[in-house]
Amino acid sequence: MGISRPESARLGSTGAEPPADDALDTVEALAQLLRAAPERIGAYSGGLYLLSEDGELLELLMILGAARQFTRPWQHVAMAAPLPVTDAVRAGRVVWVAGPEELARRYPRVAVAMPYAFCLGTVPLVSRGTTYGVAFFIWPAAHPAELSPDEQHGLSALAAQLAELLTAAARSGRPVRPGPRPVPVNPPAPADTFAAVTGRLPEGLCGIGHDGRLNLVTPTAAELLGKPVEQLLGVKPWSALPWLRDPIYDHHYRAAVISGQATSFVALRPPDRWLSFRLFPDATGLTVRIDTAAVGQRQPSASDVTAEPLAHTRPGALYHILHLASALTEAATVQDVVGMVSDQIVPAFGGRAVAILMTEGGKLRIVGHRGYPAGLVDQFDGTPLTASTPGVQASTNPVPAFFENRAELERLYAGRRETQDGMAAWAYLPLMTSGRLIGTCVLAFAEPHRFSLEERAVLTSLGGLIAQAMDRAQLYDTKFEFAHGLQDSLLPHTLPVVPGLATAARYLPATEGMEVGGDFYDIIPVDGDAVAVVIGDVQGHNVNAAALMGQIRTAVRAFATADADPSTVLARTNRLVINLGTTLLASCAYLRVELAGREAWLANAGHPAPLLRDPDGSTRLLEPPSGMVLNVDPSADYPQARIALPIGTTLLLYTDGLIETPGTDIEQAQAVLAAALARHGAAPLDQLADALIGQAGHADHRTDDIALLLIRSVPDRAARLHSARP
Repeated sequence: MGISRPESARLGSTGAEPPADDALDTVEALAQLLRAAPERIGAYSGGLYLLSEDGELLELLMILGAARQFTRPWQHVAMAAPLPVTDAVRAGRVVWVAGPEELARRYPRVAVAMPYAFCLGTVPLVSRGTTYGVAFFIWPAAHPAELSPDEQHGLSALAAQLAELLTAAARSGRPVRPGPRPVPVNPPAPADTFAAVTGRLPEGLCGIGHDGRLNLVTPTAAELLGKPVEQLLGVKPWSALPWLRDPIYDHHYRAAVISGQATSFVALRPPDRWLSFRLFPDATGLTVRIDTAAVGQRQPSASDVTAEPLAHTRPGALYHILHLASALTEAATVQDVVGMVSDQIVPAFGGRAVAILMTEGGKLRIVGHRGYPAGLVDQFDGTPLTASTPGVQASTNPVPAFFENRAELERLYAGRRETQDGMAAWAYLPLMTSGRLIGTCVLAFAEPHRFSLEERAVLTSLGGLIAQAMDRAQLYDTKFEFAHGLQDSLLPHTLPVVPGLATAARYLPATEGMEVGGDFYDIIPVDGDAVAVVIGDVQGHNVNAAALMGQIRTAVRAFATADADPSTVLARTNRLVINLGTTLLASCAYLRVELAGREAWLANAGHPAPLLRDPDGSTRLLEPPSGMVLNVDPSADYPQARIALPIGTTLLLYTDGLIETPGTDIEQAQAVLAAALARHGAAPLDQLADALIGQAGHADHRTDDIALLLIRSVPDRAARLHSARP
């Protein structure tokens, strides 16, 4: 789906002119619509994303009923990320996730970072052909598996109204853009005498707003908590009460807010008083009931170990790390890692650019970067490790460096080129794995950026994860280069010119593993009037398979040039493979083409049957008697059969990767291949080869290599050299 984006200016960005009143009015109107969501569609939480000006990001404009720390990992979301909000924009339709099981199945990264029970709906904001962003809403996990017709209508109507407001703002010349922080939208609190009533109850009751702060504390609750009411109101419970800083308590709090379901836990108020907390969420926040816990309710807690106010990492930061770590596990190559950091980590922290530098031979090498102007980062490639630069410092010292503005960087590195990269804040993260410093990851910000203690801790942890991913990726790249070089050396770069015979070949490696396999093909001039055509497939796709493939190809060449017939060539090759002592099997089809007589003799060692297209356009499988695959029986016979090759005849030889995919019927796949050969068979061989292998080449997952070889009987003057393209 094509996404049209309006031109826009940022609302509330640092250094910008104050936004016009009509832009603020639009934001308030959007907030009013979101505020009505609980009544209109039954959702208790949600938010609104807008597309960035370049269309590469979704940026969070406002949130409904959820504390900002819950959405911090997703304040900036790359459109490339596999998330419900991005899927809704790309598909142009509502995306519904019916509970935690479906979330884990369809969006495992989100499930890892948000391990709570809830239902999620996302809807794109589209008006008059322009996509402005997406709205998301959260329902309790007890919601039915599908949205009701009324909910679907209400969701569509709400999205249409939001999009119309954004359209009107854009057309007025004052488009709405997200500010540095999302705008909180809280449902209206009920106007009643709740405070007066609860003040007379013997139980301890507290109210917590969507910002996580206490907005109501009864005298009984204050007495149980051990703090005066005035010291509790307006602050977060874990800030006022250090003994509630155990992350497990924060987990229960998050579970109640995000899932919309009541939760409870027991905590120890030092030195020896156990309290029971019951959390009841609704659209306006949380009501907390506090009682003295019975002895039997006592639960193990980190508070048993210490009640001191220790520094801690809140679950929000832990979930952030888990979310981004799960993304890095999918990165196979160095460039995959750079892409994941760019698409997942940089947007999550509001960054603009990233560069990854690795130490090599006493110098820093740029292995990848995103977000910098072309050519700018290349000037840092090859920086000696003896130089005084922040990149060298982070690559030779395991301590990260954070520069919140340009002045901080210039104080330590005056006159360095790093201060001229157009950025305003930097995080230099050492990449350490297995006790080794292997480089540094640089996150750059377009505006001055304050790194909170939690953010510094998260980024430092991510540096270790990035280092491990880079270490794996470098190993993968090294293996890939080795495998690619080995494969390249074992397959012919070009096919020989044979008068009277046009040829073309293609090879596709598997998309899994080391991408080196045992498929091979060759065309071997035998004498002036004959040529050998061979294709084969050694079991597996690894170095052993490739090595055996090279031995078989060499053996076939030797036996072919000795002017042996196809049966003899395969029989001798079979005995040679058996004598090598390998356990791998191999299939092979060998064809001796007699050019003068326009005929060929075919012998087959368990290989897929070739396909032949006659000059009249009809196609058929060539299924003469076939011998056993190589390396089974030293006395195996390989009968040969004659094939007529009048001018205009095209013969297709291929390996099983072209037709064998999980769940596919082989005969049906061969019929489809034959139909494609009939349909495209009159085209030049290079075009025909591309057409036949094209569908397999677009597959995301190929578990087997594919080799394809085409020969066509042509007048002598029409023969020419064809490339054997991969």
